[in-house]
Amino acid sequence: MLQIAQYQLHLLLGLFLIGTFGTALLFRKPPGHRAWKLADLVWVVLGGIGALVAIIAGLYTSDSSRLDRQIDIAFAATAAFDRDAARFRLRFCEGTSEPAITTLCEKVEFLSASTASNAELPLFIAVTQEVAPLASLSFLVGKGHHDDMNEMQDMAAQADAFDIERFLVFTSRDTQTEAAITQLRKSAPIIVGDYQIIAKSYDGLIGQVGKLREEWQYLQDNAHILLLQLAALCMVAFAAPFRLGKSIVELLKP
Repeated sequence: MLQIAQYQLHLLLGLFLIGTFGTALLFRKPPGHRAWKLADLVWVVLGGIGALVAIIAGLYTSDSSRLDRQIDIAFAATAAFDRDAARFRLRFCEGTSEPAITTLCEKVEFLSASTASNAELPLFIAVTQEVAPLASLSFLVGKGHHDDMNEMQDMAAQADAFDIERFLVFTSRDTQTEAAITQLRKSAPIIVGDYQIIAKSYDGLIGQVGKLREEWQYLQDNAHILLLQLAALCMVAFAAPFRLGKSIVELLKP
């Protein structure tokens, strides 16, 4: 798929030039000749089918917009968790000696480390934004740099290898944490409330990234639709010169 993206502009221009060359050959024929009627038929058939296929494939674009929205949601969930975790550590964890509070602080540190030091989670969010299938197939600007294409392929491979199940083992409410919450519920309800916010943010982050993974996989599984879209544009690019040539001939007709 990415190799096609690298040469798509060349393919479209090549077919347009072939169509232009064929049209130039038809200019030897007088207006009204059967060859011009065939040229019009080429435009109707290839151009019409190409336009229809492009419209149908355009439905895939609306599906890809769900990935864009999910990326935004995942980034927002990541920011919310980081903000809540940093505030909790700043307010309650500096200089504390209370065992129950220390347990919650250690848990917050562990949850933060599970998303920060293990780079797969933020990496996947970033990768999906960079190498979403529609973004990789730009129909107006060709990707001509081999190094860039290799880098994009590597990033896509990392996104495909991402496994959300690795992060689900990092639960925000284990036995020690529940015991600490129970112990602090009456003496320090503010700390308990803030930790519950952090736990909710973490669970929300994992859930949203899991949905992001599902959207990414859906687009990857249906990325062949983009080949139809490219084929449709190729048909239009080839047929357009024939229709243009016929119009010019009709205008020049005495």
